[in-house]
Amino acid sequence: MKSSLKNIIGLFVIILLFANATCNAQHSSVSDSSDKTEKKRKKRRRKKVKLPKIDLSHWKVTIPEGNDIGRPFEVSPPEIFDYANNELLQKYMYNDSVKGAIVFYAEPKITTANTKYSRSELREQMDPGNNNVNWAFKQGGRMKGQLAVTDISRDKKGNYHKTIIMQIHGRLTNDQKKLIGQKDNNAPPILKIYWKNGKVRVKTKVLKNKSATNTELLHKEAWGDDEGFTFKQKVGFKKFTLEVKVSDGKMVVILNNSEFKVYENIHMKRWGIFENYFKAGNYFQTRDKDAFAKVKYYKLEVSH
Repeated sequence: MKSSLKNIIGLFVIILLFANATCNAQHSSVSDSSDKTEKKRKKRRRKKVKLPKIDLSHWKVTIPEGNDIGRPFEVSPPEIFDYANNELLQKYMYNDSVKGAIVFYAEPKITTANTKYSRSELREQMDPGNNNVNWAFKQGGRMKGQLAVTDISRDKKGNYHKTIIMQIHGRLTNDQKKLIGQKDNNAPPILKIYWKNGKVRVKTKVLKNKSATNTELLHKEAWGDDEGFTFKQKVGFKKFTLEVKVSDGKMVVILNNSEFKVYENIHMKRWGIFENYFKAGNYFQTRDKDAFAKVKYYKLEVSH
C-alpha cells in the first residue's frame, strides 16, 4: 500500500513538473513572439520615415501669407533649415515623411510684386540670404528635380488648374536698373515650366525686335512670349524627373531623361545680358476661390 502511494505521489510530482515546464515554454514562446512582433512594428515605423534629398543651403522660400506690411513671407538660410518646425511655413512647406518629399502647398492669397498669383516657391540664392549674387548664361547652370503634382483643384469647366513648377528668372544688375530708370531689379523669366492637365509645358521669351540695342532689350516691353512647347509624355499625378541645362546661347529642357527640347537661337544668345536665378516649387496660376495645389519635390539639385 505504501509502495503504491509513493508511486502515485511520484507520478503526481512528475505531472506537475511537466505542466510547469510546458507552461514556461509556452510563456517563453508567447514572449518571444511578442518581442519579435514589436521589433517588426518598430522596424516598419523606422522605414516609413523618409526625408527629401534636398539641400536648402542656397534657397529661400516665398509663401502666400503676408507680413505686417502686406508682403509675402520669405525665409532664407539658416532659418529655412528648420522649416518643419516653423509655424509660418508649416501649411505651405512641409515634409511628407512617408514618401520622402517636401510638399509645396499654394492657394490664392497674398501675391508677390509684378504678379496676381500666389506661390509657395524656392528661389535660388548663390550667396545665402543675398539676392544680389546671380549667374549669366555664359557662366551656365543646371537644375534637376524629381517631383510630382499630387493634388490640384479644377476650374468651373472641370479642367485642372495649372501651376508653374520650375523657372529661370531674369534680373537686372543695379547698374542696368539705373541705366533704364527702373525702380526694381525685376526682369522677365526666360523659362517657365508648367504642369497643365497632366502634361509638362514649356514657355520662353523671344525678342520682338531682333535688332534691338543692348539697352533696349533691358526693358520688359522688348520681350514677348513664344508659342510654347508641350512634351508628349503624360506625367499625370505620378513622380517624374525634370532637368534644365543652360550654357552660352543655349537652353535644354529634359523630361524623364528621354524627351528633350532644345533652344539655341538669337533670343537665347541675346539673353546673355541678364543675370538669372533658378526657381522651383508651386507658383499657382489661378485666383479662383477655394482653389489649391500640392507639388512634392523628392530631389532637387543645382550646379554652376
